[in-house]
Amino acid sequence: MTAVIVCVDVGSTYTKAAAVDADSGALAGAASHPTTLATDVMDGLREAVAAAVPAGAAVVDTLVCSSAGGGLRLAVIGNEPLVTARAAYRAGLSAGARVVDVRAGHLGPGDFAALTAARPDVILLAGGTDGGDETVLRAHAEDLADSGSRTPVVLAGNASAAADVAALLEAAGVPVTAVGNVLPRIGSLDPVPARTALREVFLRHVIAGKHLSASAEFTRMVKAATPDAVLTGVELLAERTGDLLVVDVGGATTDVYSVLTPDAELQGPRAEVAGTAWRSRTVEGDLGVRHTAVGITEAAEEEDLPGDWDLPDAARRRGADPALRAATDREREFDRELSALAARIAVRRHARGERIGGPTEPLRGGKDLAAVGTVVGSGGVLRRDPEAVARLRDAVGGDTSGGVRPPKDARFTVDADYRLAPAGLLAAEGRRDLAALLLADL
Repeated sequence: MTAVIVCVDVGSTYTKAAAVDADSGALAGAASHPTTLATDVMDGLREAVAAAVPAGAAVVDTLVCSSAGGGLRLAVIGNEPLVTARAAYRAGLSAGARVVDVRAGHLGPGDFAALTAARPDVILLAGGTDGGDETVLRAHAEDLADSGSRTPVVLAGNASAAADVAALLEAAGVPVTAVGNVLPRIGSLDPVPARTALREVFLRHVIAGKHLSASAEFTRMVKAATPDAVLTGVELLAERTGDLLVVDVGGATTDVYSVLTPDAELQGPRAEVAGTAWRSRTVEGDLGVRHTAVGITEAAEEEDLPGDWDLPDAARRRGADPALRAATDREREFDRELSALAARIAVRRHARGERIGGPTEPLRGGKDLAAVGTVVGSGGVLRRDPEAVARLRDAVGGDTSGGVRPPKDARFTVDADYRLAPAGLLAAEGRRDLAALLLADL
């Protein structure tokens, strides 16, 4: 009897299940089902799993990642917008979070009102290099304690003040997890401890708090936020391919992942003060092909990218009805065009860097993608499009007008069987060899 491990991604639009042979790592079956947010996500999960598992196979384990209900919403607080706040922001993205608010410097009542309005699931509190200034980190902790907030905090700031800050927050009733500094030294970014802690807080507080399922079984099975699982899979794939770019076009966001060889010229004296994330992820919350489809056409207009005259209306219909299923050739072509635009714009933004601290701040953390050897597309529209590789090559590899250096001689492919998230789940659960086998054909 074949033994399989079932890996499931509960997304904002679809729930995808993959049955992986527990001995060979081969993909034994895959299926998807619309995510059943209106009832209980376990309903759609069970349907997807039943369709994915081959007849007669024995399920030995079920691993789940989730971005349903908005995934992990994170707020970041740091000393300065260009140093520790930026470092914490990058660490949060690497953990699979959607960063909904960034605060730095002196915080007044208006800042905390904005923080509350952003509805974060977790606050990542950073500040100061190890042994450096402690005053701002301590002041932020005191303000948080006095604010009445009970949002869980991951503390990843100056190690010299960490024990006192954690004790202060705990005394105020704020759940806190203290880990190593995201920026222990100027120019040295260390996101791993914060990424691990955010994953644990996501599992402990966020999944249960979103009330996605009445079943305790769902909470038990969830191992990671979906983007965190995908990034783990991307990192594993990059060990075989070298410099890698992944574009995941979803219903609510488009996520871009890159694993790049560190540039020697950007080390040492030329290093950015907030450090450089050579394994990174960016999230474009206005570039989803359903929930935020209008954002795609608006961004395309800002980027001066041409499109079908009827595309804005198609985008509005998708935003008004995220459950819309393209039933005609014309509607399917709208989906493909929106997906291609989302991929192109998201990669441009990823390569240009981020703007933290306001619209007038300079772009920082940009990336040169010219040496990327492999580009992988993901997302429902790309997986269902027989011409997806050519469209992706044109949208990303052929984009010479965006002010960035696109991949020059890359191999383009599509994660048609949706292997990256399952591989990430397997690797995170100690089945790294099995995960590598699953990715061998990608």
